[in-house]
Amino acid sequence: MSNLMEEALFNSITSKNNKRKSKLIKAEDVQLTGSSKIHFEEDHAEGIKIVLTKDADNNIKEIKFICSCGQTKSIALDYSE
Repeated sequence: MSNLMEEALFNSITSKNNKRKSKLIKAEDVQLTGSSKIHFEEDHAEGIKIVLTKDADNNIKEIKFICSCGQTKSIALDYSE
């Protein structure tokens, strides 16, 4: 695997209004729920990309495997007890 990792910080949002009839989300209906760090790793020999989604405390929330053929598999981790 490549040792080069890109880290980006993204805000996680949810929509408060579940009765939307269009794809438009108004600013007053958006609630900021936290932030996520995204790490990308790529294995050039096998053609597999691994995407790690972490929360603000660097706990891994999701591991996504992306094949060069387009198929994806995800593992979601929940740390609540």
